[in-house]
Amino acid sequence: MGDWRKWAARLFARKVVLLSAVLLAGVLLVALIFPWVSDADPNAISVSERLLEPSATHWGGTDELGRDVLLRIVHGARYSLLIGFFTAAGAVLLGTLLGMLAGFFRRLDAPIMRCVDAMMSFPDILLGIALVSILGASLWNVMLALVIVYTPRVARVVRAATMVLRELLFVDAARALGVGTARILWRHILPNLVSPVLVQITFIFAYAILAEAGLSFLGVGVPPDIPTWGTMIAGSLESADKAFWIILYPGLAIVFTALSLQMLGDGVRDLLDPKLKKAA
Repeated sequence: MGDWRKWAARLFARKVVLLSAVLLAGVLLVALIFPWVSDADPNAISVSERLLEPSATHWGGTDELGRDVLLRIVHGARYSLLIGFFTAAGAVLLGTLLGMLAGFFRRLDAPIMRCVDAMMSFPDILLGIALVSILGASLWNVMLALVIVYTPRVARVVRAATMVLRELLFVDAARALGVGTARILWRHILPNLVSPVLVQITFIFAYAILAEAGLSFLGVGVPPDIPTWGTMIAGSLESADKAFWIILYPGLAIVFTALSLQMLGDGVRDLLDPKLKKAA
């Protein structure tokens, strides 16, 4: 417990990292708790209340169909965070597996990394558009497409770390003792990959939220009936000149959440790699 307290104290020594963590915790808490305390329908249409300015009744105003903007942002947080979480988890699991195989087994390095290089030669958003177009527009297909898009990033990082680890003395000692390859990978290589992988999780989480918003903006993302932050912006473009708040508030939600994840990722990276440590 003492080690965790020291780790947390060092991580949150920078105020910007602490503020980012508090903001993310607040977003997560609201996303998890609000649906349990309110049964309001975020897709409920009220044409008579369309494009109302923010007020005591509708704190975030209403959109072009009379739907409460703040209510949709709160509900949309669940979907946007879900997309970010599953994309980060899937990309890290698949990327770690591919990176370990490529970095540890020399015969597998060239074929795996050539595929990774080919995927990384395409811009993320372009590859995402192509994959969603093939798979079809749905929540799960968007997450699957983003997993495929961001897996190469993790694979390259893990491969580089694995190539260093496989040459260290503790790996040679394990081989000399007759330890099997699978056990070496599981007990000796994988635990030493936690630091770079943990940093990648925070970055990919943020990238996925931004990518989903970009795909939805281009009309190839999550279906419009699912109130993610990206679909809110995409569906309100025609009325944005009449009611700026219908784009401003979901846009701020995306920016602050993604920025907080990036800042937290920077803090974790600086903590785990003393060479990159910045002045507090």
